[in-house]
Amino acid sequence: MAAQASEAVGGPWGRHAVVGRAVFWTPLRVCLLFTTTVLALAWLKQAPCADGNWAGSLQYTHLCYSDPVPLFGVYGQGEGALPYLDARVEYPVLTGAVMALAAVLSGWYDGLADAVGLLPAVPPVQSYTMVTALLMSLCALVVTRAVLPLTGRRPWDTAMVALSPVLFVHAFTNWDLLAVALTTLGMWAWARERPVLAGVLLGLGVAAKLYPVLVLGALFLLCLRAGALRVWLRAAGAAVVAWLVVNLPVALVAPENWSWFFAFSRQRPANPESIWNILLTAAGNGVLGGPLAQGETPSVLNAVVAVLLAALAAGVGWLVLTAPVRPRVAQVAFLLVAGFLLLNKVYSPQYALWLLPLAVLARPRWRSLLVWQATEALVWVTTMLYYLGTDNRGIEVEWFFLAVLVRDAVLVALVVLVVREVRRPDDDVVRTSWPGVDDPVGGVLDHARDRRVWARRGGRRLPDGDTGSDAVQVGTAPGRGVAR
Repeated sequence: MAAQASEAVGGPWGRHAVVGRAVFWTPLRVCLLFTTTVLALAWLKQAPCADGNWAGSLQYTHLCYSDPVPLFGVYGQGEGALPYLDARVEYPVLTGAVMALAAVLSGWYDGLADAVGLLPAVPPVQSYTMVTALLMSLCALVVTRAVLPLTGRRPWDTAMVALSPVLFVHAFTNWDLLAVALTTLGMWAWARERPVLAGVLLGLGVAAKLYPVLVLGALFLLCLRAGALRVWLRAAGAAVVAWLVVNLPVALVAPENWSWFFAFSRQRPANPESIWNILLTAAGNGVLGGPLAQGETPSVLNAVVAVLLAALAAGVGWLVLTAPVRPRVAQVAFLLVAGFLLLNKVYSPQYALWLLPLAVLARPRWRSLLVWQATEALVWVTTMLYYLGTDNRGIEVEWFFLAVLVRDAVLVALVVLVVREVRRPDDDVVRTSWPGVDDPVGGVLDHARDRRVWARRGGRRLPDGDTGSDAVQVGTAPGRGVAR
């Protein structure tokens, strides 16, 4: 699809193409234009809700609900309140910092509009929402810019991110694009063999959302197989330092407000879009320690989720150590993040943005990615109609649950496809489309020899560094093969 569409700007790379001589319309600029177009359309969808006048459930009927609009008043940002210092915020520190930055910039705009009179005066919440959308748009452009070099010799795969339906639906739903941008930049730094910078960026990503920890986990498993744990320790140490630099000042000045994010994460129940909410509703809240009193911590649910997530990590670790060829970074990161979302008690609709660059890099095939994203959009539509209520011509909860189950089933199918390509690397389009390609995101792992591999040969473990007598070359440069 992207190859055919690119005919208007020069077409896909040919066998004898010369790289680097495009005058202007390079793949990067085309993909940035795609991203800008999608963001402009996303703002047209979001604009009806920007002024905070949600009379008649406008936020649901127009599918334009956005967290920054109500939280602007909840956290008192219109009165100059600062997250953590003056208000208890349920987000990590770096996300709170971006919220404060948007409030400052929108305040400057409001003051300038009142003083000069040449700029259109809008309600403070509207200027705040617009500035937040601009900041998230910058993050989306950063994601596109960072993904393109990670595609290796398949630059037009970046169009799957730039033209994403998930980006159109959720670009401005929350502040998640900040963490996605930092995580993607961290993967770019790792691919450039700069582990310290990668750790710093991933640590900042954890300070915005916790999920970049899973990317560090993916790097750990792959470095364990390749015997490159020293490199991983440098990245992990840099991540911890970066996280502490951001969090420690706030934790010292306002410890209770700083720790509220962790307490809130522990105390919150299963959110509506999670598989656990469907289970609890079907059982009349009579399972997993329920029914719970208002505000009571779901301890049993938390324990069950923790055990399942530990099993997920163990399963992915086993897959990494037993795969015939070491999996690519994006494949392992995608499996961990997708499994986390499916098993966790919270799967907010905008979390699909977490998966977007990982899914594109793990399995860059238009059809499967579009089907998955269509189900994410379906969940958003049914969520809005469910919140609208049947009295206002909304839908019953059964239709909402059906959409969630369809989304989960499609995501599970995508996970299975990625696992199959890990077990059968000859089906991996990234490795087979160009000779000698191993892992464009691998960095120090790219074409590295394996040191720790579990293989079924009488049930015993292969010695470190032994690739086995039946080793063959798959998707690697001559002389640098890995065990299969």
